[in-house]
Amino acid sequence: MSDLPPYYFRIRENGAVVFRVDTENRQRRIDMEEIATVNVKNGNIKPHGDRALTADEEVLIGHWLAERQAVLAARDVDDILRAVDHLNLTTQWAQSKATDAQLEDVTDALLLAMHDLRTVLVRKKAERLLAGDKAPE
Repeated sequence: MSDLPPYYFRIRENGAVVFRVDTENRQRRIDMEEIATVNVKNGNIKPHGDRALTADEEVLIGHWLAERQAVLAARDVDDILRAVDHLNLTTQWAQSKATDAQLEDVTDALLLAMHDLRTVLVRKKAERLLAGDKAPE
């Protein structure tokens, strides 16, 4: 059992609950002591109850938090790239397979969603271009 990591992060909606794993006990079973909660959205780390985290635990949790935020950010980008693929597949479906009735069911919703997306993307692109023009040389 000594191959287990010393800490376990139970993923939850906005972060994780952190447990210290203990396998060095008389019963030779796995004990998990809750030591903290982590919020990946705001970076808060809260010790559990009256417990104080050690400096090593704070560093370990901080590293986990940074890695988790990077994983979630990468997933966001991957989800958007998948959406681009899906839009392309939707275009192909509309052009080659969709019936008039199917197109009638989806056209308005698709047009509104695409118009909304285009509006946001154009505005954000313009903001980035203007910010680039104002950057010191």
